[in-house]
Parts: sequence; structure tokens; C-alpha cells
Amino acid sequence: MASIAGQKSRLTWAVHISVALMVVLWLIPTVGLLVSSFRTTDQISQSGWWESAFPVEKAFRDRIPGEGEAQADGAYVLSGNLLTDGQNARDLKPGAKIVAFGTSGIKPGAYKAGETAQTEAGTMTVNADGAYEVTSSTSFEGSGPRVYFVADMPPAFTLSNYRQVLSSDGMGQAFLNTLTVTIPATIIPILVAAFAAYALAWMEFPGRGLLIAAVVGLLVVPLQLALVPLLRLHQDVGIGQSFVGIWLAHTGFGLPLAIYLLRNYMVGLPRDIIESAKVDGATDFQIFMKIVLPLSFPALASFAIFQFLWVWNDLLVAKVFLPANDQTKVMTVKIADDLLGSRGGDWGILAGAAFVSIAVPLGVFFAMQKYLVRGLLAGSVKGG
Repeated sequence: MASIAGQKSRLTWAVHISVALMVVLWLIPTVGLLVSSFRTTDQISQSGWWESAFPVEKAFRDRIPGEGEAQADGAYVLSGNLLTDGQNARDLKPGAKIVAFGTSGIKPGAYKAGETAQTEAGTMTVNADGAYEVTSSTSFEGSGPRVYFVADMPPAFTLSNYRQVLSSDGMGQAFLNTLTVTIPATIIPILVAAFAAYALAWMEFPGRGLLIAAVVGLLVVPLQLALVPLLRLHQDVGIGQSFVGIWLAHTGFGLPLAIYLLRNYMVGLPRDIIESAKVDGATDFQIFMKIVLPLSFPALASFAIFQFLWVWNDLLVAKVFLPANDQTKVMTVKIADDLLGSRGGDWGILAGAAFVSIAVPLGVFFAMQKYLVRGLLAGSVKGG
């Protein structure tokens, strides 16, 4: 009964659950990267991105100034505020609150805020608002005791990570270089593959079967195997390491799959339309431009998305076919060589740089996802 027309398969719910699970698994790290890109380094080091909306505890060390001591009831007294007047006042954000304090670095939170701690010469009290009072039986002589405290830091979000990435760290130039590489490396193989796919699908000429077999065979050639020979070829013909060289490299690596996918799609187009056009006297070029190309737009858009993502996220080909200088580095190389090396612990900067690098692919994917779905499902159901 499950196979009767109009009834859904029992596997429908399994498919839906699997798709939802894949989407969630993809969204979790992406959302985490976005949230982390707006957080400060201190906040990232203290808590995960899923806790970014909650206060973060951080330990501080300070020395209470000994100037301005007063005498009361035979004791010397120092008073002030650690949050506004202390050495860490610049790092403490508005709204910070002390939750614990101590007199030793081993136990910086030995006492709760508001309690009185016994010291060697007197007492120490630190309140949640930062106000403190230290007493001693002897004069402080211009040097107060050390104090350790744990403060609740309110959530902090900033755009400084993006400003620093796009200005001082050179990601702006790398972003432009990535666009310079990706756009031609996406358009060129699509143009070449579309003409080749039409010829292999609808034009009769000797050796067509061998060419189709060669295209299929090229699909299994590892990209790494061709890097060094192709670079030597580029150097012999005078291209060397340049934007032209990397455009041709990505074109060569992307053509086999593009021709294979587009040819299989074009073969499934209605034969009656093409034969009628030939009877009416249309040339192959006219048929390609006015009939085949418009009907093949979903497949072209699908491959364009994949090619764009592959080239945009490429690291290996960019390192081989582009010079190693700041004027030609793409974002993947910039992040791998410069930011990971010089800012290995600055996760806010790294998250900002990483999200800048994935922002454009995300926009391209969501803008063209309907064409992607059409291209992937084309030919799966035959018309009546």
C-alpha cells in the first residue's frame, strides 16, 4: 500500500529528520562563529558563545594605594573603590560587580563580597560595588596591601574586531583579492563548459564518445597530482604565479565536473524542441543561445554556486599559483599564514576574519538556493 500513488513513503519522516539534523549541525558552528566575532577576547576566553548573554566571572589583582590613610579608634584605615579607582578600572566594564575577594593569589575568591577578612595586621572588607576598607594596627607608610577579587563582568559586544580585521590586519585587501580570483574563476569554466556540454550532447562528430570518456576519466584525477606540472607549464609559457594563472588553474580543475553535469542535463532536454528548431533552419549556435541555454539555467546556476564556493574557500591552489605577498593574498591564505600565526590566541579577531570570509558565500547560497534545488532535482521526475 505504501507504493500507491498519492501516498507518502514511510521514509518521508526519516528524510525530514535527517535534513533538519544536518541543518542544525551546520548552523550551530556558524552561529557560534558569528556571536564570537562580536565578543571581546576576555569574554571568549572565559565562556562559550552560548553563554554570551550572561555575566562572566574574571579574577583581578590590585594593590590598594597607601596614601591618604586615616586614623580611627587607634587603627590606620584605607578606603576607596576598586571598580572606579583601582589599577583595573579601565578593564572593568560599567555594571561590573565584585562577587568575592581574597588576600592571596592562591585563593582570589576566599571571601564573599561584603565579608570581613582577617589580615596579619588588621582587617579587609570589599563590597560588591567595589568599595573597600582596610584597617591596620600600624601605619601603611605609603604602601597598601595586595587584594585579589573576582568580578562579574556584564556581556560585552563590540565591532572593534571587524574594524581591526578590515583595516590594520589587511583583510580588506585580501577580500578584494578573493573576489578578483573567484568571479573570473567561476564565470570562465561555466562559459567553456556550456559550449562543450552542448556539443557533446547534441552535435554528431567523430570521437564524441572518446571525449565523453576522457571527461569522465578526468573527474578521478587528484587535484594535488596536477599542481606541480601545471605550475611548471605556467612558468614555461610566461604566466607564472599570477591572477591569470590561478584563473586558468581553477578553470582546468573545474571543467571536467562542469562538462559532465551540464552534458547530462542537456541530454535530458526535450528532443522535439531542438529537432523542430533544426528543421526551421536554426544553426547550432542559435539553438544553443535561444533554446538550450535558457532551459539549462538551473543547472548552470547550480554549478555556479558550487564553483564559487570551491574557489572562494580554496587554500591549496591559491598558495601554489599566487605570489606570497600582501598584495595578492586571498582571505584563506591571509587567515592561515598571518592571523593564525600572529593572533593564535586572539579568538575575537580570528572569528571576525573567518566570518568575513564566509559572509559572501552565505549570501550567494541563500540568494540562489532555489536555482540550486531546481538544478539538483532536474530530470528526477519525467513529465507526461
